[in-house]
Amino acid sequence: MDKLPTLAKMMSRLRLKQLHLLSALADHGSLLKAAEKVSLTQPGASKALQEVESIFGMPLFARTPRGLVATAEGHCAIRYARLIQTDLAQLHDELEDMLQGQGGRLNIGVIMGAVPLLAEELTRLLAQYPDIAIGIVEDTSARLLQLLEQGRLDAAICRSSVGAQPHLYESVDIHHETLAVVGSIDHPMAARERLELADLGASRWVVYSANMPMRRLLEREFHEAGLRFPHQLFETTSTFATLALLRRQPDIVALLAMDVAEFFASLGIMRILPLRLKSRSEPYQLVTRRGAVLSPAAQLFLRSFPGPDSDYPQP
Repeated sequence: MDKLPTLAKMMSRLRLKQLHLLSALADHGSLLKAAEKVSLTQPGASKALQEVESIFGMPLFARTPRGLVATAEGHCAIRYARLIQTDLAQLHDELEDMLQGQGGRLNIGVIMGAVPLLAEELTRLLAQYPDIAIGIVEDTSARLLQLLEQGRLDAAICRSSVGAQPHLYESVDIHHETLAVVGSIDHPMAARERLELADLGASRWVVYSANMPMRRLLEREFHEAGLRFPHQLFETTSTFATLALLRRQPDIVALLAMDVAEFFASLGIMRILPLRLKSRSEPYQLVTRRGAVLSPAAQLFLRSFPGPDSDYPQP
């Protein structure tokens, strides 16, 4: 097939029972067992599978002597069928909570540097509203903005400036980030009273990928110091990977948000090196989709969020 049916045509023909059948077939590999799982007869399940393959315009399962085996396209359809089922389950649970007068659910995204800030705020929120269920996604600003656009997050603490379409978001500055250069507890320069960037010019750095705000700030620091930006880098957005690398290789350094660095330094996991950066990073923002209808839990979160930069009205 050269062309998929239109999305509108798919949505008009697909039924939830068919998506449930796809998941059951993936779990059991047998039409009979899948039919039992979704409360269909075997002929009914066979007809439903034919219908869904007709809707997509392609076979989703190969018929083999050992049973039904998902094709590459079938695996893709199964993955999204399960996502839809998960979303429906969350919808059911949230509506049930609302009917019982409970707090509902808050889905919040956060960049790594703002995790301590979010943890502090959620502690305050739950002290007032203990029945709220909370889902947290930690990722880069770019990924969190995508999840906001898809409606999978109510709000995110990140930077809207990295988005391709900043007009899609409502954003409020909530916290000005300070950055720290860190090393392992055994870093050879950790005992120095003061460091200059040139002292670490030959070091291997753990950094975010190109074009991310923290990476751009570090590149600017090297440029303004008249130094060549290091080429021997570890590029990662993973805090755990950063910690593991610092632990295994005492001479490498990394750039972290000061709140995060102080947390791990207090646990004796790393050292904050005595290097003061001249550049100021972009502030964290509390970001929502423009025009989005927010859940009661999300409204509570936004209204109660503290900070001198916040423009959200206090309850």
